[in-house]
Amino acid sequence: MKKSAIVFILFISNIISYSQPLTSKEIDDLTERSMKAFDVPGIAVAVIKDGKVIHSKGYGVRSLNTMQKVDENTLFGIASNSKAFTTAALGMLVDEGKIKWDDKVRDYIPEFKLYSPYVTEEFTIKDLLTHRSGLGLGAGDLMFFPDSSDFVLKDIIYNLRFLKAVSGFRTKYDYDNNLYIVAGEVIARVSGQSWDDFIEERIMKPIGMSRSAASPDRIKDKSNDIDGHARVDGKVQVIARSSMKVGHSAGGINSSIADLSKWVMLQLANGKYGDNLSKQLFSKEVHEEMWAPQTIIPVRAPGPYNTHFAAYGLGFGISDVKGYKQVTHTGGLEGMVTQITMIPELNLGIIVLTNQQEGGAFTSITNQIKDAYFGITGTDRVKEYSGQRQKSLDNAKKLTDSIWNEINEAGKKISNKDYSSYPGTFTDKWFGDIFISMKNGKLWFDSKRSPKLTGEMFAYKGNSFVVKWKDRSMDADAFVLFSLDENGKASGITMKPISPLTDFSYDFQDLDFHRTK
Repeated sequence: MKKSAIVFILFISNIISYSQPLTSKEIDDLTERSMKAFDVPGIAVAVIKDGKVIHSKGYGVRSLNTMQKVDENTLFGIASNSKAFTTAALGMLVDEGKIKWDDKVRDYIPEFKLYSPYVTEEFTIKDLLTHRSGLGLGAGDLMFFPDSSDFVLKDIIYNLRFLKAVSGFRTKYDYDNNLYIVAGEVIARVSGQSWDDFIEERIMKPIGMSRSAASPDRIKDKSNDIDGHARVDGKVQVIARSSMKVGHSAGGINSSIADLSKWVMLQLANGKYGDNLSKQLFSKEVHEEMWAPQTIIPVRAPGPYNTHFAAYGLGFGISDVKGYKQVTHTGGLEGMVTQITMIPELNLGIIVLTNQQEGGAFTSITNQIKDAYFGITGTDRVKEYSGQRQKSLDNAKKLTDSIWNEINEAGKKISNKDYSSYPGTFTDKWFGDIFISMKNGKLWFDSKRSPKLTGEMFAYKGNSFVVKWKDRSMDADAFVLFSLDENGKASGITMKPISPLTDFSYDFQDLDFHRTK
């Protein structure tokens, strides 16, 4: 055989091999590297291709306390990946002729009210799902995050009217959780079933998600469940699991890669399931609407996959990646983060569930698997994203360390600062009361309705303080800025996070407290 022919054959074989999926052994190695790089105790990974599960495996441990192994049936909180179940449920009601996507929310929830009479009256079911309300990122999330508050559904619906708009109605994408909570209530009022019952009976049971539950308190068998983990004082450890007392339709589902693979196959099959896809859960028309762009998401740079366009659909993010359509969503709660990704033209689905709140782990695994299918070679997503993450951590630490150094220096100079102007009860219209008080000579912050928000306050500059939360798993220390009246007494409080890495659900910046006592 001629040398040129041999070279040509080798060239062609290399091209073919590049577009082949990673082997299970390669996914094993990739996941182990990602766990180590991002310090994640346990991960589960599934890959679905052409209607079949070609990889499904757990790695590491469910909990650093028990050291029990993760497997394909281990239950994780999937958090905001629950949102697509909510949109699917609404789509089923659309198919049944019980609602329309553009029906007004107040037709089903008359007490629903937002910041503007016009917006309130015009707000549709689709608006609940598309993050275009005009409210800011994570607006009102402190009503359920961190997990400790006593807010119930009727409180959240009522308090939405007090959240201020930051953009024009339907003009801008800002991720929202509370409106998905309202969407869950639409399902309940139209169907006569609770959101939890509807999801479990009408979606999970038919497609065979037998171990999954709509909320943590509905898990029947907790013998193969994870603990959440977070870095506390530099060391990853078990933290309290979110009980998710309210907001299941925004983020309550607990599931495994074995069960979620059935959900992904349903999605990739346009709502069909069962033997030879003989059954239909929701129509093709509904499915197309769920995967259609609804709200534009700006793309500032093409990124690693030459992305030009991005949007939010109904419960999914949509973008172009290497010329393919990508449908994806992530989810995050205290101590865990997850991702589901689908490339419909390749009939490909990737699921990564983790029990540590480090998104770089699922991103590196998902993208390295995608690279193999796209024919991209020479990448090391674990190294790339862990390096980016470390840079972000270093920059955030530099900022927060400088603030604490200033506080410590100020403390040395002012040993007997007069705090008498600050204690009292302060109220925000939607968040309720907080108490500023003296405890053993120290100024202290306590929330009446969200008990985890408690901590010592340290003088910073002028009438500003930094509150250091007692629960150190919350990477959310915040500035507390007092305004004074004409007598020099604190009359109001505003807040904002000190670290740029603080989870957006700590929406301190939306609070506006006024003294009541």
